[in-house]
Amino acid sequence: MEMAEVLRHRRSELGMSQADLAAAAGVDKRQIRRYEAGEQQPVLSVAVSIANALKISVGELAGIPSHRINLSGDWWASWQTFKDGEEVITAQEVQFRQQGDVISVQTATRGIDVEDGGYHWRGELRIWDNEILMGWYAADDGSVRSKGTMYFVLHPHGFRMAGRWVGVSYDGKIITGWGGMGRSESEARETISGLKKDQIGPAA
Repeated sequence: MEMAEVLRHRRSELGMSQADLAAAAGVDKRQIRRYEAGEQQPVLSVAVSIANALKISVGELAGIPSHRINLSGDWWASWQTFKDGEEVITAQEVQFRQQGDVISVQTATRGIDVEDGGYHWRGELRIWDNEILMGWYAADDGSVRSKGTMYFVLHPHGFRMAGRWVGVSYDGKIITGWGGMGRSESEARETISGLKKDQIGPAA
């Protein structure tokens, strides 16, 4: 994709007019018109300003595709946990904020009542090759001490991920269970169901 096409497409994607982009980048509107018509190429300093205004890299502005998937946004997390030896499947809303290959994760809801073991947590995931996510989680709710690790495999279209968590229980035992993330609660829960159906050997 040529720079002129990237400019037009990305500006339209953001709902910006040529005047909006010119103001955000500190460039004359007539210059934006020339860049989009392919009549001129911006010098590097101007290209950096335009790329920043469009929230893309200079490489992307130049037509070099970015292969990094962006997972920022609202997700649902579903977990296979255990209480008094009985399986419990929970689901809670979480927010992803991605910077580069690192995603910060923060719960928006507990999923289940505090009395039943629900708690807020935060964590971090690092994405590898747009496919594997590995990271940690830690309770962010009062006296809850839970913390552990997460491992997920991302679906090729990026709308759900399936994996596993390993952590320390309230009594100090190391426990594990399936984990699923999706753009909706049903996708997250269906991911857990699929993992349980396909599992080899015991879940925990």
